[in-house]
Amino acid sequence: MTEVLRYGGSAALVETSDVLGFQAALELSPLVGVVELVPAAQTLLVRYDPSATSWDTLASSLRSVSSVDSSVASPATVTLPVRYDGSDLNLVAAASSLTAAEVVQRHSSVTYVAAFCGFAPGFAYLTGLDPALHLPRRPTPRTRVPSGAIAIAGAYTAVYPHPSPGGWHLLGHTMTPVWDTDRGQPNLLVPGTRVRFEVLQ
Repeated sequence: MTEVLRYGGSAALVETSDVLGFQAALELSPLVGVVELVPAAQTLLVRYDPSATSWDTLASSLRSVSSVDSSVASPATVTLPVRYDGSDLNLVAAASSLTAAEVVQRHSSVTYVAAFCGFAPGFAYLTGLDPALHLPRRPTPRTRVPSGAIAIAGAYTAVYPHPSPGGWHLLGHTMTPVWDTDRGQPNLLVPGTRVRFEVLQ
């Protein structure tokens, strides 16, 4: 079920169980006046130009939208080479009743989807993590996690785009920058992107 809520004077907040599918539908068939779509875990913020459309028209149109397969609108797949040498790899293995090699195999055998970004520019929350690797965040966050760190927490995995504090479990690292302001699109892992991790020996 989709709920459309007014969000200030120039935005709507759409509550839906398929955020990326709803966003894909709007990208394939844009609505008049919509200027930006911002996905989150269970909502999609739809910013619009009040001079181009009214709230009533927008809300009515949004309520009639049906989600589509998000891969139709965002077919890109990014493969990141990863060296699984993270300082929490053995701790994750023990907490999951797996060997370190099994953690690596389970983490690297999935095609993830960048569901939304938050926390820091370019920090994409990737869905699809093996349930055996669902763990709560560390009880004490680190004061500094290096850029490129591959980490897990809860139902998500992510790549730290910048050095920053962080409480996720570190499995490894990639040398591929996921945030680069010298690129036309700084964010490599925009919502909807498919992501795979390639094991480096």
